[in-house]
Amino acid sequence: MHLRFPSLPPLLVAAVVASLAASSLAACTSDDPSPASSGTTDSGTVAAAPAPPGEVAGMPSNGDVPNGAVVGQPPATRPATGEAARGRPLAAPGTDAVVRGLYVNRFAAQSTRKLAQLLAIADSTEVNALVIDMKDEFGLNFRSDDPELQRNAGTMGKVRDVRILLDSVRAHGLMPIARLVVFKDSVAARMNPDQVIRKADGSPWRDGQGLTWVSPYSQKIREYNIRAAEELVRLGFEEIQWDYIRFPEPYKSLPAQHFPGSDGVSKPDAIADFLKEAQARMHALGVRSTADVFGLVTIVNGPLEIGQHWEKVAPVSDVLLPMVYPSHYPSGAFGIARPNAEPYQIVLRAISRARERDAALGITGEHVRPYLQAFTLGKPEYGAEQVREQIRAVKDAGYQGWVLWHPGSSYLPFVDAIRR
Repeated sequence: MHLRFPSLPPLLVAAVVASLAASSLAACTSDDPSPASSGTTDSGTVAAAPAPPGEVAGMPSNGDVPNGAVVGQPPATRPATGEAARGRPLAAPGTDAVVRGLYVNRFAAQSTRKLAQLLAIADSTEVNALVIDMKDEFGLNFRSDDPELQRNAGTMGKVRDVRILLDSVRAHGLMPIARLVVFKDSVAARMNPDQVIRKADGSPWRDGQGLTWVSPYSQKIREYNIRAAEELVRLGFEEIQWDYIRFPEPYKSLPAQHFPGSDGVSKPDAIADFLKEAQARMHALGVRSTADVFGLVTIVNGPLEIGQHWEKVAPVSDVLLPMVYPSHYPSGAFGIARPNAEPYQIVLRAISRARERDAALGITGEHVRPYLQAFTLGKPEYGAEQVREQIRAVKDAGYQGWVLWHPGSSYLPFVDAIRR
């Protein structure tokens, strides 16, 4: 997997540092991945070569699972969960289930050997969920029966049989969560050129990587994503996690962005409108609708220019997942010269602020489930100790759930931090 981290605009960095100095509460997040990333996310990661379908991090696939087979052996002490075992999803709307997950990229989901390794890690740890890439900037990671989805599917490899994948996950007592990239979708942009963000002259706007983005104002694009989620729920996923629920950064070095059809609706309202519709339709199917947001959203009082605003998105999301990676904070955040070296302090303050803002909205329970840093970017090298400190911070801030993020879905160096 490969992601890169261009710096935030200088004015935004200055504003963030000032905000941190004033409140001692903040979070900074990663920026966009390169188009070559293998299952990318706003959640962030470090640079590494992408693995081809069937291989992950240099580990060749040992072949596809025969039809009907389940990967690995489930632990004897953990009963199976999910619709097959419970007759309903593990974390239905309105429940307060604690989710502790691992992010699984597109290629790991397609690799029998890699999936078996992840299931084995879950068997010996607190992990009770896998967040699996099912739609990213490469398009869909499953073969859809919906003609509208098929035309936007993309040409990358797909999970051979989603139901077998889910059977394997559930056999180990784990909750399957589908992650879907929404508005940074190069495949949908290519297939729907009339639905993209534009420049002043009407031509397609492109980000620093040369990629077009579909417009968050487009009802056609919203419908495409929600229909993909609905099909994944019918296949058996028990929660939907939306990523890239935002506008691209408006860097001064790039042309101004224009949004035909916005009709005066603000960016934050456009993002909230999508999440509200998505939540209603996921609830109708009995599952939760969750969303990844920049860590900055927890501490910036107003909306970010990307359209994310805590007070707008929190009421229309069953769970928010702020990406609070210590390595992504500017020097001096919270008065800390090297934020990456203080994972406990950074995560504690960022998540405490999220809890305060939820309380002001009357939102309680496990509504905040942060993404935590399980990768190294700069010094010190991250291992079990740094992950353990981040988890301790989450608990001290009043929450129990979390998701670990690693670009290649490789979590062996961090197992000691999450053992049962």
